[in-house]
Amino acid sequence: MKFGGAAMANSDCFSKLATLIKTRLKKTSQIVVVVSAMGTTTDELMDLANIIHPNPPKREQDMLISVGERVSMALLAMALDLRGIDAISFTGSQSGIITTNEHSEARILEVRPERIKRALAEKKVVIVAGFQGVSIEKEITTLGRGGSDTSAVALAIALGSQKVEFYKDVPGIGENNPKTHPETEIFSDLTYEKTLTIVGEGAEILHHQCLELAKEHGIILEIRPFYEPERVGTTIYTS
Repeated sequence: MKFGGAAMANSDCFSKLATLIKTRLKKTSQIVVVVSAMGTTTDELMDLANIIHPNPPKREQDMLISVGERVSMALLAMALDLRGIDAISFTGSQSGIITTNEHSEARILEVRPERIKRALAEKKVVIVAGFQGVSIEKEITTLGRGGSDTSAVALAIALGSQKVEFYKDVPGIGENNPKTHPETEIFSDLTYEKTLTIVGEGAEILHHQCLELAKEHGIILEIRPFYEPERVGTTIYTS
């Protein structure tokens, strides 16, 4: 499960997400959740950085903006605990997401999910901070805009999962952006190739690296509206 920032726009949202996860636990015994930063947190942190420094050092920028996802993961773990669900949150580095050395635009090299596997074996819901990892030089890195989507797919591959559910603020993927063209027809099914074309034309539904990675490993992607979580808007898979 991957929750974007819009699904966690404010503190009330965490209660709804925890209820959704509790419901999902009736159907499956193992759940890994990847979270983005709340709402516009990343933009707000970048604005703050730019007040301090017009061109902040990339390393320090990564240290700053990676905080957003950590806030989300901890709050969701708390919301689950309140409902009697054993949950644990992990940062990207704690999750074993190893990246290249480039700050702000790092690429995932491999995932070593040993701690996640142990937590799942202990029947815990695992919540992972998306968008971030640790470089081969032990530095905190971020994956660029939309990088949390890539985190989710990379973890699915490492854990042997066949599918990732993305909970977005749109009902699915259409010919036009559903946010600005609510009347647009939503595709129920798409190939990776068609989705990459749509993303390449400016749609910001999924990160292109996420799609390339899913295509390479045959991971099925489902786009669901977070406000109607049982509805599958668009399913993306190989042709």
